[in-house]
Amino acid sequence: MSDEGTGASAAAQAIASLTREVADFPEPGIQFKDLTPVLADPAGLATVTDALAEVADGCDMVAGIDARGFLLGAAVAIRLGTGVLAVRKGGKLPPPVFSETYTLEYGTATLEIPADGIELTGRRVLVIDDVLATGGTVAATVKLLERAGAVVVGAAVLLELAALGGREVVGALKVTSLTVVR
Repeated sequence: MSDEGTGASAAAQAIASLTREVADFPEPGIQFKDLTPVLADPAGLATVTDALAEVADGCDMVAGIDARGFLLGAAVAIRLGTGVLAVRKGGKLPPPVFSETYTLEYGTATLEIPADGIELTGRRVLVIDDVLATGGTVAATVKLLERAGAVVVGAAVLLELAALGGREVVGALKVTSLTVVR
Protein backbone atom coordinates (compact mmCIF):
# COMPACT_ATOMS: atom_id res chain seq x y z
CA MET A 1 0.00 0.00 0.00
CA SER A 2 1.38 3.37 -0.88
CA ASP A 3 -0.39 5.83 1.37
CA GLU A 4 -1.25 6.43 4.97
CA GLY A 5 -4.69 6.75 6.49
CA THR A 6 -6.76 4.57 8.75
CA GLY A 7 -9.08 3.55 5.96
CA ALA A 8 -6.25 2.59 3.60
CA SER A 9 -5.33 -0.50 5.62
CA ALA A 10 -8.93 -1.70 5.79
CA ALA A 11 -9.32 -0.99 2.08
CA ALA A 12 -6.19 -2.98 1.24
CA GLN A 13 -7.60 -5.91 3.22
CA ALA A 14 -10.95 -5.66 1.43
CA ILE A 15 -9.25 -5.50 -1.97
CA ALA A 16 -7.02 -8.49 -1.14
CA SER A 17 -9.89 -10.62 0.09
CA LEU A 18 -12.44 -9.74 -2.61
CA THR A 19 -10.38 -9.40 -5.80
CA ARG A 20 -10.84 -12.28 -8.21
CA GLU A 21 -7.72 -13.38 -10.07
CA VAL A 22 -8.18 -14.72 -13.57
CA ALA A 23 -5.28 -16.55 -15.21
CA ASP A 24 -4.43 -15.95 -18.86
CA PHE A 25 -6.81 -13.04 -19.39
CA PRO A 26 -6.93 -11.07 -21.64
CA GLU A 27 -4.03 -13.03 -23.09
CA PRO A 28 -1.79 -15.93 -22.03
CA GLY A 29 0.59 -15.10 -19.20
CA ILE A 30 -1.51 -12.26 -17.77
CA GLN A 31 -2.86 -12.66 -14.22
CA PHE A 32 -5.92 -10.36 -14.43
CA LYS A 33 -7.08 -8.69 -11.20
CA ASP A 34 -10.88 -8.42 -11.37
CA LEU A 35 -12.06 -5.72 -8.95
CA THR A 36 -15.75 -6.23 -9.77
CA PRO A 37 -16.35 -8.29 -6.58
CA VAL A 38 -14.92 -5.43 -4.46
CA LEU A 39 -17.43 -3.01 -5.96
CA ALA A 40 -20.32 -5.50 -5.70
CA ASP A 41 -19.74 -6.11 -1.98
CA PRO A 42 -21.48 -3.42 0.15
CA ALA A 43 -18.82 -3.42 2.87
CA GLY A 44 -16.00 -3.57 0.31
CA LEU A 45 -17.41 -0.66 -1.67
CA ALA A 46 -17.94 1.42 1.48
CA THR A 47 -14.42 0.68 2.72
CA VAL A 48 -12.66 1.64 -0.52
CA THR A 49 -14.89 4.69 -0.93
CA ASP A 50 -13.96 5.93 2.53
CA ALA A 51 -10.25 5.34 1.90
CA LEU A 52 -10.34 7.18 -1.43
CA ALA A 53 -12.26 10.07 0.15
CA GLU A 54 -9.57 10.40 2.85
CA VAL A 55 -7.04 11.53 0.24
CA ALA A 56 -9.24 14.15 -1.42
CA ASP A 57 -6.87 16.98 -0.40
CA GLY A 58 -9.45 19.77 -0.49
CA CYS A 59 -10.88 18.93 -3.89
CA ASP A 60 -14.19 20.43 -4.95
CA MET A 61 -14.82 17.93 -7.76
CA VAL A 62 -14.01 14.30 -8.47
CA ALA A 63 -13.23 13.06 -11.99
CA GLY A 64 -13.98 9.37 -12.57
CA ILE A 65 -12.33 7.70 -15.56
CA ASP A 66 -14.43 5.51 -17.88
CA ALA A 67 -15.75 3.03 -16.72
CA ARG A 68 -15.14 1.71 -13.18
CA GLY A 69 -13.79 5.13 -12.26
CA PHE A 70 -17.36 6.40 -12.81
CA LEU A 71 -18.62 4.13 -10.03
CA LEU A 72 -15.80 4.94 -7.64
CA GLY A 73 -15.78 8.63 -8.49
CA ALA A 74 -19.51 8.99 -7.87
CA ALA A 75 -19.28 7.19 -4.53
CA VAL A 76 -16.36 9.38 -3.42
CA ALA A 77 -18.10 12.55 -4.59
CA ILE A 78 -21.18 11.68 -2.54
CA ARG A 79 -18.97 11.11 0.54
CA LEU A 80 -17.25 14.47 -0.01
CA GLY A 81 -20.36 16.43 -0.94
CA THR A 82 -18.87 17.40 -4.31
CA GLY A 83 -19.82 16.87 -7.90
CA VAL A 84 -18.44 14.18 -10.18
CA LEU A 85 -17.18 14.56 -13.73
CA ALA A 86 -17.27 11.52 -16.02
CA VAL A 87 -14.12 11.33 -18.16
CA ARG A 88 -15.50 9.48 -21.19
CA LYS A 89 -13.98 7.44 -23.98
CA GLY A 90 -13.91 9.32 -27.28
CA GLY A 91 -17.13 9.65 -29.23
CA LYS A 92 -19.50 9.22 -26.27
CA LEU A 93 -20.28 12.90 -25.61
CA PRO A 94 -22.06 15.46 -27.76
CA PRO A 95 -19.93 18.38 -28.97
CA PRO A 96 -18.29 20.56 -28.00
CA VAL A 97 -15.74 18.55 -26.02
CA PHE A 98 -12.19 18.80 -24.81
CA SER A 99 -10.33 15.70 -25.95
CA GLU A 100 -6.96 14.09 -25.35
CA THR A 101 -5.54 11.29 -27.48
CA TYR A 102 -2.81 9.13 -26.03
CA THR A 103 -0.75 6.10 -26.99
CA LEU A 104 -1.54 2.60 -25.85
CA GLU A 105 0.67 -0.46 -26.27
CA TYR A 106 -1.13 -1.26 -29.55
CA GLY A 107 -2.65 1.93 -30.92
CA THR A 108 -4.24 5.02 -29.46
CA ALA A 109 -7.25 6.00 -27.36
CA THR A 110 -9.07 9.25 -26.75
CA LEU A 111 -10.68 10.64 -23.61
CA GLU A 112 -13.21 13.48 -23.55
CA ILE A 113 -15.01 15.83 -21.19
CA PRO A 114 -17.71 18.41 -21.96
CA ALA A 115 -16.45 21.82 -23.09
CA ASP A 116 -19.81 23.45 -22.22
CA GLY A 117 -22.07 23.28 -19.22
CA ILE A 118 -19.42 22.60 -16.54
CA GLU A 119 -17.03 25.36 -15.51
CA LEU A 120 -13.71 23.71 -14.69
CA THR A 121 -11.47 26.76 -14.52
CA GLY A 122 -9.86 26.84 -11.08
CA ARG A 123 -11.72 23.74 -9.85
CA ARG A 124 -9.61 21.48 -7.62
CA VAL A 125 -10.11 17.98 -9.03
CA LEU A 126 -9.18 14.54 -7.71
CA VAL A 127 -8.87 11.90 -10.45
CA ILE A 128 -10.25 8.46 -9.55
CA ASP A 129 -9.76 5.17 -11.39
CA ASP A 130 -9.70 1.50 -10.52
CA VAL A 131 -6.18 0.58 -11.70
CA LEU A 132 -2.92 2.40 -12.38
CA ALA A 133 -1.02 0.27 -14.89
CA THR A 134 1.09 1.98 -17.57
CA GLY A 135 -0.15 5.44 -16.50
CA GLY A 136 -1.31 6.59 -19.92
CA THR A 137 -4.97 6.95 -19.02
CA VAL A 138 -4.31 8.94 -15.84
CA ALA A 139 -1.70 11.13 -17.58
CA ALA A 140 -4.12 11.86 -20.44
CA THR A 141 -6.88 12.68 -17.95
CA VAL A 142 -4.63 15.14 -16.13
CA LYS A 143 -3.69 16.87 -19.42
CA LEU A 144 -7.35 17.02 -20.41
CA LEU A 145 -8.47 18.54 -17.11
CA GLU A 146 -5.61 21.04 -17.04
CA ARG A 147 -6.40 22.12 -20.62
CA ALA A 148 -9.96 22.78 -19.41
CA GLY A 149 -8.57 24.99 -16.63
CA ALA A 150 -8.84 22.61 -13.67
CA VAL A 151 -6.20 22.15 -10.98
CA VAL A 152 -5.57 18.44 -10.51
CA VAL A 153 -4.75 17.81 -6.83
CA GLY A 154 -3.93 14.13 -7.28
CA ALA A 155 -5.07 10.75 -8.43
CA ALA A 156 -6.32 7.79 -6.40
CA VAL A 157 -6.72 4.18 -7.49
CA LEU A 158 -7.68 0.90 -5.88
CA LEU A 159 -4.83 -1.09 -7.39
CA GLU A 160 -1.42 -0.17 -8.80
CA LEU A 161 0.51 -2.60 -10.98
CA ALA A 162 3.95 -1.23 -10.06
CA ALA A 163 5.93 -3.32 -12.57
CA LEU A 164 4.24 -1.46 -15.44
CA GLY A 165 5.73 1.91 -14.40
CA GLY A 166 2.59 4.05 -14.38
CA ARG A 167 3.77 6.19 -11.48
CA GLU A 168 6.76 7.38 -13.54
CA VAL A 169 4.50 8.30 -16.46
CA VAL A 170 2.31 10.60 -14.35
CA GLY A 171 5.39 12.45 -13.06
CA ALA A 172 5.05 14.65 -10.01
CA LEU A 173 1.31 14.07 -9.61
CA LYS A 174 0.44 12.81 -6.13
CA VAL A 175 -0.89 9.26 -6.61
CA THR A 176 -2.58 7.23 -3.89
CA SER A 177 -2.85 3.49 -4.45
CA LEU A 178 -4.85 1.52 -1.90
CA THR A 179 -3.02 -1.66 -2.97
CA VAL A 180 0.24 -2.09 -4.88
CA VAL A 181 1.10 -5.29 -6.73
CA ARG A 182 4.83 -5.57 -7.40
